[in-house]
This record gives sequence, structure tokens and C-alpha cells, in this order.
Amino acid sequence: MAEGSGDFGYNAKTDEYVNMLEAGIIDPTKVTRVALENAASVSGMLLTTECVITEVKKDEPAMPMGGGMPGMM
Repeated sequence: MAEGSGDFGYNAKTDEYVNMLEAGIIDPTKVTRVALENAASVSGMLLTTECVITEVKKDEPAMPMGGGMPGMM
């Protein structure tokens, strides 16, 4: 562990110490940062766009209950 680089860490799935990037293990901090960057990008796009098209759901009554069988309560 002392000889490993900054990308070196423990893979709990295989019970080994590996290079995390080569093993395909992404740093959760990086995932959070990228998600925040994408959210800010989308928010900025919505603020600067002149119109937004969305789907408005209609309040429709629920389907009626099905018919009962003869002799049932």
C-alpha cells in the first residue's frame, strides 16, 4: 500500500489492493462533482432558454371496479 500511487486502493469485491482507475472503480467524490456540474449546466440552460416544453398530466378519474362473480360478497 505504501508503494502505490494516489489511485491505489482496496477492492472489497475481489479482496485485493489494485489501481482503482484501472479496475474501473470511480471515486465517489468525482461522481458527486460531475453530478453537480451537470445539474448546474442544466439549470443554467433552463434559466437562459426562452421557453420550456413539458408534459402536463390530466387528472382523470380512476378506472371503475370490475364486475363481481355471482354468489360472491
